[in-house]
Amino acid sequence: MGEATRTVWTRKDLIGIDGLGRDELELILDTAPQFAGVSARKSGIKRVPLLQGRLVVNWFHEPSTRTRTSFELAAKRLSADTLGIAASTSSSVKGETLHDTLSNIEAMHADVIVLRHGCAGAPHILAAAHESHIVNAGDGRHEHPTQALLDAFTMREHIRRVREDPEATLDGVKVTLLGDITHSRVARSDIMCLNALGAEVTLCGPATLLPMEIERMGVRVTYDLREAVHEADVLYALRIQLERQKAGLFPSLREYIRLFRLDNESLKHAPEHALIMHPGPINRDIELAAEVADGPRSVILEQVTNGVAIRMAILHLLVNGG
Repeated sequence: MGEATRTVWTRKDLIGIDGLGRDELELILDTAPQFAGVSARKSGIKRVPLLQGRLVVNWFHEPSTRTRTSFELAAKRLSADTLGIAASTSSSVKGETLHDTLSNIEAMHADVIVLRHGCAGAPHILAAAHESHIVNAGDGRHEHPTQALLDAFTMREHIRRVREDPEATLDGVKVTLLGDITHSRVARSDIMCLNALGAEVTLCGPATLLPMEIERMGVRVTYDLREAVHEADVLYALRIQLERQKAGLFPSLREYIRLFRLDNESLKHAPEHALIMHPGPINRDIELAAEVADGPRSVILEQVTNGVAIRMAILHLLVNGG
């Protein structure tokens, strides 16, 4: 009998989770541990030469701390040259189009463009017209694929540690997403990623913050926090986007806290092993009580650590894969 076919990365870009197969998602997750090891070195240089001589451009049209610095650190640990461009300092403020700006960046022999943009679809439009490898670092309310991948990696690593099974998968793992689903690109990417990896996803939040007919994405919906946390292996709180509260999407923050906040009282109805996750930044004591965010179940900082390894894996696969 012949050997099993090994998955090889063949895509030029990483635009979203939508359209990726389970084998491609698992290839990224399986590539990340070696890079986590590079970052965790106690002595010596935390760097490998896999992108030496390459140029990675972080082109961010929206504010970001975790994602931008994570990509920059990932590129540097792969020995790439890095260049950061903020929208406020680019020629876009003078009316230059995204295509023209990227053409000028490519004229400097850039290899990878990490793009965050407020318009959904912007990375897709540029990827179709340019030769650079494009990585979507968040586009509007559409997707945030690298966040979904680091989330899935964090969950899988925890499951493997708890079960003492290095081959454990997310099949059958129960994940509950809490909060503002409608405005969250993280939620959209997480749902697609977790579904593809075999997890069972439940959504919970005010009815006004859950999209109509969201069940079509293969999730279960409840508006009862106790029901949502019951039997959950992972409780993932999403940021309440306070800037949208002006639209009156729920009566008050006090009401939201009473009905949907994760705190020690609501966790009494969850399994003792349930993980606490959040994509950041946290509105402390609104979606998450401080004692929960900083408690023993929380892996929020582990998500940040894993983000560097996942992004190293993605940059490596895009440039060196295939």
